Amino acid sequence: MSRAALPGLPSRYPLGDMLPSMYAGDEFAQRFTSGLDAVLSTIVSTLDNLPSYLDARVTPDDFLTWLGSWVAAGLDPGWPVELRRLVVRHAVELHRWQGTARGLVDRLWLCLGVRASVGNSGEAAWSSFAEDDLPGAQVGEVVVRVWPGRAEVDATRVTAMVDAVCPAHLTCRVEVLPGPPDEEGD
Repeated sequence: MSRAALPGLPSRYPLGDMLPSMYAGDEFAQRFTSGLDAVLSTIVSTLDNLPSYLDARVTPDDFLTWLGSWVAAGLDPGWPVELRRLVVRHAVELHRWQGTARGLVDRLWLCLGVRASVGNSGEAAWSSFAEDDLPGAQVGEVVVRVWPGRAEVDATRVTAMVDAVCPAHLTCRVEVLPGPPDEEGD
């Protein structure tokens, strides 16, 4: 759909009706303003429906990419329209958890439909003395285990998404499993 002039779109506010009474019967004035109505009707219609353009559930498909850029949703043009709408609607939640294990698991489920777990996701330690060595060993690799959820695992797409959201100070390794990991071996 395009927001260009739509033939036959009636104006909700015809300019000819707003002219002073002395021009109400003037044929030239009415034809002139009806030409302006044809141009302005699309603009008025767009402004009247502005809240719908900002709602990812109902915005026109060609407007969705632009709306997604507003919230930095990172839409893949190869995704179906309904998935892109869903990602735009959840963009704030995804940004809230970005860089965390939960954020990665949520993004993989939402965007690719696969289940995941994140191992070795880092630790927090502290010392009460400024001169102490840093405690613990540095975590250098995060293991992301994925298995089929509502979709089969596409290892290439999963790896690309994990690499895109993995924090810069870590390396991420993806393991594809046939099903959920057992609790004891995880």
